[in-house]
Amino acid sequence: MRQLSKFIYKLLGWKYVGGMPDGITKAVLIIAPHTSNWDFLMGKLYTWIIQLPVSILIKKEAFFWPTAGLLKKAGGIPIDRTKKGNTVGQIAALFQQHDPFYLGVTPEGTRKLRSEWKRGFYFIAMEAKVPLVFSYLDYGKKEAGIGPAFYPTGDYDQDLAKIQEYYKGITARYPNQFNL
Repeated sequence: MRQLSKFIYKLLGWKYVGGMPDGITKAVLIIAPHTSNWDFLMGKLYTWIIQLPVSILIKKEAFFWPTAGLLKKAGGIPIDRTKKGNTVGQIAALFQQHDPFYLGVTPEGTRKLRSEWKRGFYFIAMEAKVPLVFSYLDYGKKEAGIGPAFYPTGDYDQDLAKIQEYYKGITARYPNQFNL
């Protein structure tokens, strides 16, 4: 898949930069901006190019025949958004069960415009005691990449300001749907 992914990126005029910071075998990858279904494909191609096995949370409604098997093979983990409970704890427990384990989360939680990011990505990292790693798709530059690791301090508001600062200047596929 790596060579095919590289070929597709080259064909589309995209480049890939960065990679997982050294020594990090478990992390929550912040995947932002997320405004299009194309983000999944471009992001998955990127992870195949850099050979990083990233699992991602996907609404359970997307897991139907014939796509369910493909989504699971691509690292998809079905999430039931209707059930209330300890979802953060259940997801954080996955980090204890797997090594390495990289979980990609879109903090916007949807491709539509949101007034604020959901908090789950942050609390999953806190509970699992793993860093957040910034990853992005910049449609303006036609570039996919992974940036630095960030260790949450427990002060959500202060940390979120630092996290969102990183994403300023990155162009979403649909910029009017990305809000920091």
